[in-house]
Amino acid sequence: MLTKRQNLLETIKGGNPDRFVNQYEAFSMIIGNPYSASNPRPQLGGPAVVDKWGVTKCWPAGTPGAFPIHDEEHIVCKDITRWKDYVKAPSVMFDDAAWEPFIKEVEKIDRNEYFATVFVAPGVFEQCHYLLEIQNCLMNFYEEPECMHELIDYITEFELKYAEQLCKYLKPDALFHHDDWGSQTSTFISPVMFEEFYLPAYKKIYGYYKEHGVELVVHHSDSYAATLVPYMIDMGVDIWQGVMTSNNIPELIKKYGPQISFMGGVDSAKIDYEGWTKEVVEAEVRRACNECGTKYFIPGASQGLAMSTFPGVYEATSEAIDKMSREMFK
Repeated sequence: MLTKRQNLLETIKGGNPDRFVNQYEAFSMIIGNPYSASNPRPQLGGPAVVDKWGVTKCWPAGTPGAFPIHDEEHIVCKDITRWKDYVKAPSVMFDDAAWEPFIKEVEKIDRNEYFATVFVAPGVFEQCHYLLEIQNCLMNFYEEPECMHELIDYITEFELKYAEQLCKYLKPDALFHHDDWGSQTSTFISPVMFEEFYLPAYKKIYGYYKEHGVELVVHHSDSYAATLVPYMIDMGVDIWQGVMTSNNIPELIKKYGPQISFMGGVDSAKIDYEGWTKEVVEAEVRRACNECGTKYFIPGASQGLAMSTFPGVYEATSEAIDKMSREMFK
């Protein structure tokens, strides 16, 4: 029997996996480090907090994750032409002693069984609209493109400094990077605009990780982003996590399978709701596995971590995937 890590590699390389990769099972997620530990994060159902960028966030009960508060009072950057007056990137520099407890935790990971995977969020696009408010952000691509380029470059430099510290101290095998690029039906910006504004940034960021020992880049975007797949390949993404059914996953696998793999296929909204049942979960997982097949595809919910909004859904999804493995890998 292959280890979880070996089985994932066989899957994404079009080899001979002996079962489905079951959601996040092959990734030992590393969320803790001196920067993340010092950066306030909202808790589910708790009060709003202000992070190190000055963004005010909250996580209401019954929602899948935290999001910024964007009334006029709480928008960090109120004028993109003066972004340097508003936006101050936090430091990611900490001494060796601060890193020591996190290094010890990472050393416990069995790297034969799992990919030691650093978690980074928000991504470059999300950081832009966290600072600007999303409608303002999208308008600024048209109205103030030079300023948007400057802000994106600034955020990219922050990400590169962060990547340097993560690679130096934690020596990860994989990166899980969170940046939602669309709604369920469309990307937030056109592919041409994405190529101009974000492709260069991500080629630098993902290129840095791969040049410094990271074997796999997993990009999370639980959205429609089929038109961005060529750019994902160009920037070095190995697995697109969060891919929804609106993307026509079987077609993407057929067209791009050898170059990139797809993790998701089970839209969280279809299974993760109050009153969910195991029958609904099993039917959705069965459909996804039968439609997408056993290579270049990792079945799972589209949500961006090993969790669910409503208790038990993630575990029921894993059980259903194991059941499909027994049926489809004989």
